[in-house]
Amino acid sequence: MNRMINMVMRIFMRKVISKGMDKGFEMAAGSRKKGGHGVSEEDRAEMAAMRQNKKRAKKAMRISRRMGKF
Repeated sequence: MNRMINMVMRIFMRKVISKGMDKGFEMAAGSRKKGGHGVSEEDRAEMAAMRQNKKRAKKAMRISRRMGKF
């Protein structure tokens, strides 16, 4: 029974942490500026870089989870 509870909790926590990271990256990227009105080219480039960093962080999380299984 303990294994089942741990499995469910792990799945739940992974989803919560992933959503939290997504939200944090979006806030850091400044994507709260709706529609991109009044956003300079520098800001757009910075937002694109933050999106790339978000993808890299997610990949790193997946790889570390895989490595943790062994």
